[in-house]
Amino acid sequence: MNQQSIEVVGKLGSTYGIRGWLRLYSSTEQAESIFSYQPWFLKIKGCWQATELESWRHHNHELIVKLKNVDTREAAQLLTNTEIGVDLSVFPKLEEGDYYWHDLIGCRVVNLQGYDMGTVTEMMETGSNDVLVVRASAKDAFGKQERLIPFLHEQVVKRVDLTAKIIEVDWDAGF
Repeated sequence: MNQQSIEVVGKLGSTYGIRGWLRLYSSTEQAESIFSYQPWFLKIKGCWQATELESWRHHNHELIVKLKNVDTREAAQLLTNTEIGVDLSVFPKLEEGDYYWHDLIGCRVVNLQGYDMGTVTEMMETGSNDVLVVRASAKDAFGKQERLIPFLHEQVVKRVDLTAKIIEVDWDAGF
């Protein structure tokens, strides 16, 4: 399996019960969407290994999962805090101007004046709009360590070039 083509979509949490169930933390926009992306791969000792989902359900306000061939609490405990990934090919193609967060992370952010504002390290959802979390370079002229820039197409985000990994924004570098 090509390690580059796997995207992390969640994580297994602590065990639940004695029959191999585990809590699930989904990082997909709607928590249940994680079940649409199959097969899953688990990051075990630094390598992605395919796994099969046997069952899942809601329990209180959590999701719990049962993986095939994980039938005891002890077996499940070995998977606690394991990242869940899926092959990027299972994600649907997006419309022009829409982006997956994983495509934006790692992009350099440059404003219209050509100032390199840093690199996108993560995305945040605020309710009204998504926000780019941009880590500034160590020699940032404005003394910034991090910038939060709203991902507002046309208003703030002027151009996204995924090939060059550059996002051009209309944003004051002193902000």
